[in-house]
Amino acid sequence: MSSRSSESDRDPSFRFDYDPATIRFGAGSVDDLEAELEALDLERALVVCGSTVGATSTVIEPVKSGLGDRLAGVFDETSAAKRLSTALAGRDRLEAEDADAIVSVGGGSSLDVATVISVLAANGYGPAAAGRELAETGTLPVPVEGLVPVVAVPTTLAGADLSTVAGIAADPDEGPIDEPVSGSVSHPDLMPAAAVYDPELVATTPDSVLAGSAMNGFDKGIETLYAANATPVTDATARHGLEKLEDGLRAFGDGDRDVATFETLLEGIVLVQYGISRPDETTLSIVHAFGHGLTAGYDVQQGAAHGIVVPHVFEYLFEREDVDARSGMLANALGVGDAADRGAAVVEAVAEIRDGLDLPAQLREVDGPQPEEFAAVAEVILDDAFMANAPPGLEPSVAEIEGILEAAW
Repeated sequence: MSSRSSESDRDPSFRFDYDPATIRFGAGSVDDLEAELEALDLERALVVCGSTVGATSTVIEPVKSGLGDRLAGVFDETSAAKRLSTALAGRDRLEAEDADAIVSVGGGSSLDVATVISVLAANGYGPAAAGRELAETGTLPVPVEGLVPVVAVPTTLAGADLSTVAGIAADPDEGPIDEPVSGSVSHPDLMPAAAVYDPELVATTPDSVLAGSAMNGFDKGIETLYAANATPVTDATARHGLEKLEDGLRAFGDGDRDVATFETLLEGIVLVQYGISRPDETTLSIVHAFGHGLTAGYDVQQGAAHGIVVPHVFEYLFEREDVDARSGMLANALGVGDAADRGAAVVEAVAEIRDGLDLPAQLREVDGPQPEEFAAVAEVILDDAFMANAPPGLEPSVAEIEGILEAAW
């Protein structure tokens, strides 16, 4: 396996435009939510979360206490499906509570719904208009004024918090559409106003949820290093973030659950996502395209899908002499830079981290596509927008993508 690490094929010129959220970090940082809202000149916040978070006192009570008199109410109806109808109901609740801020608590799904609530509050779309727009365009219009600021309080490790994109989906019973539809909203102004990372809150999340989300977050750092639009800025944050995650995930896999472990994991998550979601572009790449292809229409958690395919994607990339997948930089970030074959060492290191998280290692272990469906899934993967960020020189065919799926089976 090639360990090619030269970056001579990459254009050294770049433009980096990034307006991140204010970040609060540390144990007990949710105690500062009221102060953060005051700093943002916001008076009343609607908490948006899922029913599990809303019913878990060790999570929701510190958030409510931290908001103090600025708590307007709790809307705990989000789900992994990220339904348009849920966002519309949340918008109605936001207006009923006369709230001028949203505090999203939970994983990426809750943040996505919170973001769409903000968009709906600004554009004023009703159910029919919103459903029709999503079906016809795959998105919703984002006005330049009227967006409700969102403060993200993540309880997972997916790294969806410093993002300007939110996914949304609808079924025929949710509006004037003929079949299920999914899409996204994207705009530079959709970056959260603040993100609060509290390791004590993350520690309350079940291990099974954290494991899948951690693999997703970990892959954000990996993809950022070899993405076609990587910059020296994102190289620095992603590499150091991967170093932190490598330490934290191995400790987590060994059973360590102290605050220090979660602090290390969260430090890594903050760093790997810093700068990856920028105006009109992202550094997410081929692995995330595989994740979309393997979860669209299948009951497969995205982190689990990533964990299964990452080693095989790497083997494919590193064997290509015409592709700059930056195995040297990845090897250094993962602590295997001294290996004789750095590509093989990266594959082994990633597989070890996945296995330490007790995630599935083969497609046959999950409720995903069967081999006879691989050709169709390969087409979906190749059509995914994230493939535009694949490593320089990579132009995969359907057959090659099928080969990766077959190796992962």
